[in-house]
Amino acid sequence: MIERQNTSLSKRISIGLISVFFVAAGINHFVSPMTYLKIMPYYLPWPLALVYVSGFFEVLGGIGVAVPRLRRAAGWGLIALLVAVFPANLFMMTNAELFPSIPFWMLVARLPLQGALIAWVWWATIGKA
Repeated sequence: MIERQNTSLSKRISIGLISVFFVAAGINHFVSPMTYLKIMPYYLPWPLALVYVSGFFEVLGGIGVAVPRLRRAAGWGLIALLVAVFPANLFMMTNAELFPSIPFWMLVARLPLQGALIAWVWWATIGKA
């Protein structure tokens, strides 16, 4: 009950959306690993293991965001994860020919959207006010 008194409605909604988004995305890493293998940069070792590890930490972070005592740590963890997966976005943009079904503008737009997602996670889980 204390959380409701100290957390704005927009933050509570954001926390819920972030939690659901990351849990669903993380589960999808296990359900559809080939989707993620396609976007793994060639220079990274053990691509399938990395797909599963990133999926696991997405689920863990999404659950952690929903738990008030874990929210701050989960927020930092999700931000670290979003930074860690950024090379996949760069790989997709710089190798657009490998992704003919995705318009190039969408591949470019993913880069600043990753920053916006990081800012949203920070605001909802770590930032004050």
